[in-house]
Amino acid sequence: AGFIKSPLSQKRLTQDSVELYCEAIGNPIPEIQWWFEGNDPNETYAQLWDGARQDRVKINATYNLHSTSTVYIANLSVDDSGMYECRASNDPDRNHLSKSPKVKWIRSQANVFVIERPNIIALVSVSSGKLILSCNMTAPHASIEGHEWMRGDKVLQKDTESSAFTSYTIEGKMEEHSGVYDCVYKTNPVVKEQVNISVAPQVVAYKKSEHGNEGDTGVLTCKSPSFPPVTTWTWYKNDREPIINGSGRYIIKSGENKTELRILKLNIEEDTGDYHCNATNAFGFGGAVVNLRVRSRLAALWPFLGIVAEVLVLVTIIFIYEKRRKPDEVLD
Repeated sequence: AGFIKSPLSQKRLTQDSVELYCEAIGNPIPEIQWWFEGNDPNETYAQLWDGARQDRVKINATYNLHSTSTVYIANLSVDDSGMYECRASNDPDRNHLSKSPKVKWIRSQANVFVIERPNIIALVSVSSGKLILSCNMTAPHASIEGHEWMRGDKVLQKDTESSAFTSYTIEGKMEEHSGVYDCVYKTNPVVKEQVNISVAPQVVAYKKSEHGNEGDTGVLTCKSPSFPPVTTWTWYKNDREPIINGSGRYIIKSGENKTELRILKLNIEEDTGDYHCNATNAFGFGGAVVNLRVRSRLAALWPFLGIVAEVLVLVTIIFIYEKRRKPDEVLD
């Protein structure tokens, strides 16, 4: 037996992807093949293979106790619309060029409709200290049953209006709310557009002042939670030449939103001072300053020695006082 576990009819938008899943049971374990027939009346079934359609088609199959196979098609176009057929057979002559198989291929089908993606105009505007995100769909392909505004997996706002225009208002400055937002149209299939609030890097130091002991490793960290991510991080010491990763005792580890400067074997005279972390993206640059103070290894001993000295002085005073004090009168 063979069957497709995906919906038998699926609607997708251009540039989206689709995945179909097929399972077959038999003894011996059957082979699974994928075939496609387009909507053109003159088009006939053609077998699909892994890497077809300019490597947009990916086919994975496993044969363990029973057969399972998935076909995944990325970056869909209208020409990908049609009937997808999963064929399964365990006949030894199933792939013979001259012999016809004794057992017919078992077939299961799913129809995929690829619809041209509608055009959505996305805008970000500023008005009276508010950010207004808006989307306007031109020529909707299907009826609209509502909208959602999302940031990641979090739903920020939703409604049941049928308008092609939708907006979302944010109180505050762009620098405080930068990121990726999505306006979602509840149609079949669902349509969404990305709306970006983009700013120059807003860099903050993890700690404005760091302390380290002489001989230990010092770690200075800067972050930038803003969007888009940082493309280049640069460290300076006291506005001198940029610090090069791997030079001397410096090790720099940077990501899109975080950079870390490690200084090996801290030296009081050489390493104490201000360190500048600068970040750059397509919208500008920003920076922060971290002050590093290097303490002597004996610094931790001074408080202890001070306490010891105080105790010694106190004991000495008590001893002298006891020596000079007159002996108490003997009671009768």
